[in-house]
Amino acid sequence: MPVPRRRKSHARSRTRKAHDFLTAGRAVTCPQCQSPMRLHRVCMECGYYMHKPVIEVQEK
Repeated sequence: MPVPRRRKSHARSRTRKAHDFLTAGRAVTCPQCQSPMRLHRVCMECGYYMHKPVIEVQEK
């Protein structure tokens, strides 16, 4: 089995791993019902997207 000639330095491996993290999704308020929703998604409370009804939401 081959063995690496030189070990990778800590700086090289940590530079590669610098982008391995999760970012939180952005939240905005819905213009129709003022509830928080994810950016560029249909509002799950009222069913609107871009001031137009897209889906019918069942009453709870």
